Amino acid sequence: MEIIVLGTGCAKCKTTYETVKKVIEENNLDINLSKQEDIMEIMKYNVMTLPGIVVDGEVKIKGHVPSESEICKLLGI
Repeated sequence: MEIIVLGTGCAKCKTTYETVKKVIEENNLDINLSKQEDIMEIMKYNVMTLPGIVVDGEVKIKGHVPSESEICKLLGI
């Protein structure tokens, strides 16, 4: 599984990345996590409100910082 956190480096985007990272580490998941901060690349996902979370190429969350439980639900744990 691959997760990309979309964000330009603002506080909400950083919080989202750290929250996803924490859930992955706490649950010992084999997930490739990365950040995309280039606005031109972010626009390719048609995401206009940040932060965003892309799971295996599909936008799952956009426009808000998800809770740990929301991320767990998204990952099926």
